[in-house]
Amino acid sequence: MHILRLLPLTLRLIVLGTLCIVLASLSAVLLMRWLPEWAAALLPALLVSALFGWKLWRTVAPMRALFRALAGTVASYRDGDFGFGITWDKYSELVELVDAHNALGDALREQRVSLVQRELLLDTMVQNTPVSMVLVDESGRIVLGNLAARKLLGDGRRLEGRAFAEILSEAPQPLRDAIDRGGDGIFAVGDEDSEDIFHLSRRGFRLNGRRHELVLLRQLTAELRRQEVQTWKKVIRVISHELNNSLAPIASLAHSSAEFLKRGQLERLPTALATIEERARHLEGFIRDYARFAKLPAPRLEPLAWGRFLAQLRSQVEFAWDGTHADDVVHVDIPQFEQTLLNLVKNAHESGSPPGDVQLQLRRLPEQWRIDILDRGSGMSDAVLAQALLPFYSTKRHGTGLGLALCRDIIEAHGGRIALQNREGGGLLVSLSLPAR
Repeated sequence: MHILRLLPLTLRLIVLGTLCIVLASLSAVLLMRWLPEWAAALLPALLVSALFGWKLWRTVAPMRALFRALAGTVASYRDGDFGFGITWDKYSELVELVDAHNALGDALREQRVSLVQRELLLDTMVQNTPVSMVLVDESGRIVLGNLAARKLLGDGRRLEGRAFAEILSEAPQPLRDAIDRGGDGIFAVGDEDSEDIFHLSRRGFRLNGRRHELVLLRQLTAELRRQEVQTWKKVIRVISHELNNSLAPIASLAHSSAEFLKRGQLERLPTALATIEERARHLEGFIRDYARFAKLPAPRLEPLAWGRFLAQLRSQVEFAWDGTHADDVVHVDIPQFEQTLLNLVKNAHESGSPPGDVQLQLRRLPEQWRIDILDRGSGMSDAVLAQALLPFYSTKRHGTGLGLALCRDIIEAHGGRIALQNREGGGLLVSLSLPAR
C-alpha cells in the first residue's frame, strides 16, 4: 500500500479497481459451491461494488477535508487574515495545488504587511506636516484632518465627521472670505501687531468614485518675515545704486563745470548744467516715490458714488463693468483709492490679458464692499503669489516693486483687505474688501 502512494491518483484508482475485481472473482469461485446459481452470479458484482465503494470513500474523504480547509483559508483571505497555511502530503497532484495556495497566501501576506507599513508612513507624514490638511467629501463632511488642521481650526479636537461649513463658521473672517472666493490665494489673520499670513490651496479629485476636495493651509508668516529682511537688503542696494548713478555724474560734471570756468569755456557750461539738472530731478523723483510709500498719509474719507467714479476711471484705462450699484455710495480717500484701482487695472492689462477680458466686478455684502479685478493673463506662480504684496518685490526688470505694496497699504489703511489668487482657466483675481459705512 505504501507503493500505491507513489502512483498518480488516476492510476491508483485503476489499480485498486482491478484488485477489487480479482478479489471478488476469487471469492465468487469459492462461494459458488455452496450458494444457488442466481446468488453465485450476483455475488461478484456485489462484492466488487462494496469493495470499490469502500476504497473510494477512503480515498475521497481526505480530499474533502482538504477542500474544506481550502475554502476556509479563502474565506480568511477575503476577510484580510493571511496567517493560515495548509499541510498536505497525501497525493502528488493535490500537493501542487496546496503549495500554490500556500504561495498565494505568503504573497498576499507580504503585500499586506508592505501596504500597512506604507499607510503608517504616509499617515505619520500627513499628521506631522506643518501644513494644515483637510479632506472633505461630496457631502461636505470632513474625512481627514491632520494635527496642524486640528490646532488651527478645531482647538486641538478631532475634525473627522464634522461638517466643514460648521468648522468655517467658527473660523476667522479672512479665512471664510478666502474659501468663498474659491481657488488658491493669500490672506492674513490678526491685527497689524500680530498678523499671520496664510496660503490657501484647494484641489478636487475622485476617491472611490466620489468627489472629494483637499484644502491646504500653509502658514507663511515666518517665511515672509525672512523675505522682508531680504527685501530691505534689496532696498538698500537699490537706493545705493540709484544714488550712485545720479551723484557720481553730478559730482563729475560739477568738477568739469569748474574747469570750464577757469578755462573760459563758457559755451560748454549749459550742457553740463542741463545734465546736472536732469540727474538731480531724476534723483528727486526717485526719492519722492519711495517717500510717498514710506509716509502714506492717513486716508481722508469722502462719500463717492460708484457710477461717477468708475466712469471717470474708465476714461483713463479700459475695463468691463456691468453697471451694478452705480448709484450706491462708498466712503474712501478718493485720490488714494483712484490710484489703487488704476494700478490694479493697468497690471491686469500688462499681464498679457486681452483687453476685453479685463473686468471689474462690484458686490455689496452685509458689512463690506467687494471689488474684484479679473484678467485672463498668465497669472502668478506660487512663489510670486506668496511675495507679490511685499514692498520692493518685482518680477519686472525695471520695476520698483512698490505698486502692489502701495495698493495693499492704502486698502488696509481704509480698514479693508487685498487678496490675490489664480483663476481657473488662467488669469488672476485681485480681490479688495472695504467696510460698508
